[in-house]
Order: sequence, then C-alpha cells, then structure tokens
Amino acid sequence: MRYRITFAAGLAIGYVLGTKAGRTRYDQLVRTARKVADSPVVQEAAGVVGAQVGNAGRTVYDKAVERMPVTSVRDFLARPTDEELDLLRWESHMANGSAPGGGPGRGEAPEGRAE
Repeated sequence: MRYRITFAAGLAIGYVLGTKAGRTRYDQLVRTARKVADSPVVQEAAGVVGAQVGNAGRTVYDKAVERMPVTSVRDFLARPTDEELDLLRWESHMANGSAPGGGPGRGEAPEGRAE
C-alpha cells in the first residue's frame, strides 16, 4: 500500500513538473490537492494513521526494552566486561596484599596484562 501511495505521489509530482499545460493547469492541480488535504475525511484518516504509527512505535520500544533491560546505550557501554571485572578484583586483592583464589599468584599480572 505504501509503495502505491509513493508511486502515485511521484507520478503526480512528475506530471506537475513536466506538464506543458501552463500555469492555469498547475493552479487547478494545487487547488484540488489542497481540497483533498483539507477534507475532513482525509484529516480523520491521517489522524488514525498517525495514532497507529505512534502506537506501533511504542509497542516496538516496549518489546525491545523487555528483551534488553538497559536504560540507555550509555549505561550498557559503561558496564564493565568480564575481563575488566577480573582485573578490578585482581587489583583490589593486590592492593590488600593477598592474591585472589584461582587467579594469578602474588605479584603476577592477570592474563594478557604485563606490568
């Protein structure tokens, strides 16, 4: 349906721009288009379509939030990765003078990190 409307609008614009009928025909087309656009039936249909689009957008947003419970992309990106959490644990244990269980021994850097 959307493609038909787009095609019809493109056809009308092409006709208006390409017509050789002159200014009077152009003015007639503009008046007709304004009458159609100002018609209560068209206004009501536009309102209904706008409401449906708004509701559909909200539904999509709600479903996305259900699947990804993150308040924002910034919050998501600010969360530390597993490797960063391991490094933080290791650094806190090293600052306390004890090596974490199952991790690198005393004075050793975590995997993939040289001191």
